[in-house]
Amino acid sequence: MTASTPDRDVARARALVEEACRKSSMLWLRIESDQRTVAAWHVWREGAAYVVSGGLEQDLPMLAEPANDRLVVTVRSKDTGGRLVTWVGSTSRVLPEDEEWVPIVAELHAKRLNSPDGEAQPARWARESVVTRIEPTGELLESPGHLRADSHAAEPVPSPATTRGPLPFKVGRAPRRRR
Repeated sequence: MTASTPDRDVARARALVEEACRKSSMLWLRIESDQRTVAAWHVWREGAAYVVSGGLEQDLPMLAEPANDRLVVTVRSKDTGGRLVTWVGSTSRVLPEDEEWVPIVAELHAKRLNSPDGEAQPARWARESVVTRIEPTGELLESPGHLRADSHAAEPVPSPATTRGPLPFKVGRAPRRRR
């Protein structure tokens, strides 16, 4: 077995991240110092993930503050739905006056399901939403064969709510089988 060079490892990491992000339309984002993870739909283009948030779009509080420039991004496997790769990304905003705005927003607009305002959506995004570019730094936290054993499941939020008891008897419902 041959030892791989650092340049080759970085190239493999970038290829893994790109392939995973191209196949999956969902990412899980969190700030390095926080444990709260938020799901976000995205578009992969030219080596980076692009997400739109704010206004009527997905709520991504970690992207509301420009100071949060490093995110931990987890990508699921399209085949199994399980964690595939976790990487660190650096963020930057794409502004309406930037030259990359038009092609990025066109692609995001095409992928957005159930738009509340149809073709007026890109103009609304320019007014009230934020388009963020998340570029991989090359740092992998988890990859196939090197996944952490814990489930990454969030602890339930404390609540006074309780589980409802058994359903009342209803005429016409099929009786349950007894074992």
